Amino acid sequence: QVLPAESGGGLVQAGGSLRLSCATSGRSFTYYAMGWFRQAPGEEREFVAAISRSGASTYYATSAKGRFTIARDNAKNTVYLQMNSLKPEDTAVYYCAADLSALGSRKPQDMDYWGKGTLVTVSS
Repeated sequence: QVLPAESGGGLVQAGGSLRLSCATSGRSFTYYAMGWFRQAPGEEREFVAAISRSGASTYYATSAKGRFTIARDNAKNTVYLQMNSLKPEDTAVYYCAADLSALGSRKPQDMDYWGKGTLVTVSS
């Protein structure tokens, strides 16, 4: 079991950067692929990025490709989301999730554990 806890959200101007962190408790971090999802007000939760157990494979939503980078540090039980060139449409609550699979998934319904989220607000 892992319990994700996100941090690093905040208010940033368009074009700026933020790095989100997701620290997990428990000893089984390396059993899980990890993903980042986001949910804007009135919208469904959507996939942002995922990383495999080993960190060798990464996946991005079209909206995130080229601007966001997901990475993990298995020694620190932590996954990161570096977000650059932020846009107002990136405003959302960002959630970290753990998926008991090797490669990860883009589907929220495949996630086994969720964090409580961290709010990112991008002003124009």
